[in-house]
Amino acid sequence: MKDQIKKIPRWLIILLVLVSLLRIPTLFMPYSYGDETIYLTLGQGIRQNLTLYKDIHDNKPPLIYLLAAAAGNLAGFKAILAVWNLLTVFIFFKLSENLFSKNKDMVKVSTIIFALLTNLPLLEGNIVNSEILMIGPIMLSFLIAILKDKPKYLFLSGLIFSIAVLLKVPAIFDLPAIIFLWILSIKKIDNKEIKNIIKKTFYLSIGVLTPIFLTLICYFAKGALSDYIKAAFLQNVGYLSSWHPEAKTLPFYIKNAPLLARAFIVFLGLILIYLTRKKINKNFAFISGWLLLSLFAATLSERPYPHYLVQTIPSISLLLGTLFVGNDLTQSLAVIPLTLAFFVPVYFKFWYYPSFPFYKNFINLATGQITKREYLNHFGKEVERNYTIAKFIRETTSKKDRIFVWGDDAKVYALSRRLPPIKYVADYHIKDFWSKDEAQEKIIASRPKIVVIFPNSENLPKLESWLEVNYLKINLQEIKDGTRLYVLPSTKVASL
Repeated sequence: MKDQIKKIPRWLIILLVLVSLLRIPTLFMPYSYGDETIYLTLGQGIRQNLTLYKDIHDNKPPLIYLLAAAAGNLAGFKAILAVWNLLTVFIFFKLSENLFSKNKDMVKVSTIIFALLTNLPLLEGNIVNSEILMIGPIMLSFLIAILKDKPKYLFLSGLIFSIAVLLKVPAIFDLPAIIFLWILSIKKIDNKEIKNIIKKTFYLSIGVLTPIFLTLICYFAKGALSDYIKAAFLQNVGYLSSWHPEAKTLPFYIKNAPLLARAFIVFLGLILIYLTRKKINKNFAFISGWLLLSLFAATLSERPYPHYLVQTIPSISLLLGTLFVGNDLTQSLAVIPLTLAFFVPVYFKFWYYPSFPFYKNFINLATGQITKREYLNHFGKEVERNYTIAKFIRETTSKKDRIFVWGDDAKVYALSRRLPPIKYVADYHIKDFWSKDEAQEKIIASRPKIVVIFPNSENLPKLESWLEVNYLKINLQEIKDGTRLYVLPSTKVASL
């Protein structure tokens, strides 16, 4: 063990310490990011023995919610991410060390770039999302498949890759990259080589499918199989066109024409790389093909969320390392895939977040230059309001009591650690997967302890009329934005 530790280069140890320091401010972030709070709310449901997808809903595979349940709160969730990311950086180092075995400078530069891009807020590296979690298992799977191609190791590689898929389905689009590497490695195409690739792909695929199949059995046993398949897999198909709702009524091939065009471009790109394989480095060809596949995954829905681009960071980091310190033809050729990598975010107008204000805000809080209130307001004017509402809910309800929050801000569920009376957590869940009429009837029948209606939310006339008659309307002095709070009369409120 000591010998293995001694083999870790000093620069990598310093880098991992820096990564740890960059992660410290994330442990103090407020409940301000929608996806994180949805994961934590479902995690809270798991802790109360609810069945995912059947009793409480979101449209991702189960691992992200199980991690949220294990964390229990946002700080714990961020701590898991911090440790996970340290391991991810180390895995990337080992992968790059294997691919660039003859150039230590390329390993160093690539790893530093990767560490920065996955930790800084630029692409939401400070947020717990499936993309930042899944790239570690993807790279570890690739590393095992590259080092060992015997059936048991390929099966293990597939098992590890399945972790990525069970975090988010688009991870599956990275899988062909390792098969592409096997194809690139063929010196002469014959039946023996083709059968060998088919055999290796079979063991790899069985490894990927086994955990997924086990989850199907698990949710079948819980009576939630159809809910699981629909939410974690099928609803994501509709998600591809939901960014352009005007296209929903169009035929499949028309509304998905841009997606199909991108798939065709990836296919042509892989063929072009294969045809030129003898003129370029095999590993460079593999990395370029991997980039094409991950860019396709990142642009599936054409939504401009920065964390989607995290899936492309491993291949981009490797290519940037090649560009900056390469010493052969690939250094010049790296410009071609990198041009595509930087064109895609510009073309699709991906968002990004500045990193300096994030760290400056934390330092100002830590040194007493700003108050906690000013710190919270840095993350959005609604954050302080949500904390005030959540505090009121925790003080007037028990953990088993249900509340309902309406509006584009379901963070109150996670903050108050209370669950909704229906399976849907966010208002877009109701709009996209259910109906407002059914939701109103179900909520009225369940009589939640507290109902919160945020300003500028869509009208729920039946529910609102019922609340005015059957609930007490509470005015919290700290909230002046028009948010309405309704409390069941039987609820004990000290201020009443």
